[in-house]
Amino acid sequence: MTPHAPRSRYARDVAVVAFAQSDHLRRTDELSEVEMLMPVLHEVLDRTGLKAGEIGFTCSGSSDYLAGRPFSFTMTLDGVGAWPPISESHVEMDGAWALHEAWVKIQTGEADTALVYAYGKSSPGSVRDVLTRQLDPYYTAPLWPDSVALAALQAQALIDAGRADEPALAAVGARSRAAAETNPHAQLRGAVPQGDYQVRPLRTGDCPPIGDGAAAVVLAADDTARRLCARPAWITGIDHRIEAHGLGLRDLTDSPSTRLAAQHAGLFDGAPVDTAELHAPFSSQEIVLRRALRLGDGVAVNPSGGALAANPMMAAGLIRIGEAAARIHRGGSDRALAHATSGPCLQQNLVAVLEGDRT
Repeated sequence: MTPHAPRSRYARDVAVVAFAQSDHLRRTDELSEVEMLMPVLHEVLDRTGLKAGEIGFTCSGSSDYLAGRPFSFTMTLDGVGAWPPISESHVEMDGAWALHEAWVKIQTGEADTALVYAYGKSSPGSVRDVLTRQLDPYYTAPLWPDSVALAALQAQALIDAGRADEPALAAVGARSRAAAETNPHAQLRGAVPQGDYQVRPLRTGDCPPIGDGAAAVVLAADDTARRLCARPAWITGIDHRIEAHGLGLRDLTDSPSTRLAAQHAGLFDGAPVDTAELHAPFSSQEIVLRRALRLGDGVAVNPSGGALAANPMMAAGLIRIGEAAARIHRGGSDRALAHATSGPCLQQNLVAVLEGDRT
């Protein structure tokens, strides 16, 4: 029987047809962002056989705060090749949101293919200090709570609610890094000591590594996707939602925005997913996400190791989508969930449902 794409709720069937990522390293002092990104771009295009000039739309995700200079993303266009002029856009967000913009562009019919890439170099400065700039500037930011301290508040709330304890948190980190042993791109692999407290109750093993990295995917629509990939990972649902900015206005033990995004992406319709790539930089956040997404024990969660094994800022969410898609490409999954987050304590959340061809 001829394979066909799963039923889509959208105007066009769009799939991830290729994914590539760098090796994620603690420091890449000898490389600029362009030099770090170019091999990834070449690899993802080589996997489709497309030339840069054949891409209908290009969208990137990065952060000027990490680079320390305005409009830093324009430099990486040298790596893409912006002449002759290309249709291009950028989001000051994780690359998962750049993928969403590219997906919308294809849905409008203005493009049939899209290149989406993201990158981040966290090594030059203090990420914990930089991320305080995400906070409410009037009430929260002046107190300078950093990302680890806020994640610790969330973890302690889970413990106080009886939904986790410190051994449960440690088990998440241990499982993730054990899974990463088969991921050649991961920064941390295998047994990693739980270490000392960073901010109680979170120890070093509950926190993501700081490092540099990049990733890219190619999207394609309809018959173009099938021409470029033997088994496309069709995006049958995608949605993103946001929590209230004020941390005191929400229950940190739950993630209603993730649940709502999953509902609108069709996660709870049809067959259950067999794979879930969750962007959970802290072990406590995986526990929150599992509950919000109703993931059972039979789901393979973060078989790549997840953000606890490699967490390049602005690219880790896009990598979750790419890893889920690659698992479908290899035939290791039929229906997968990918999740990306941004902001403190799972403030903004994107959910995508990907499925392989049916016969």
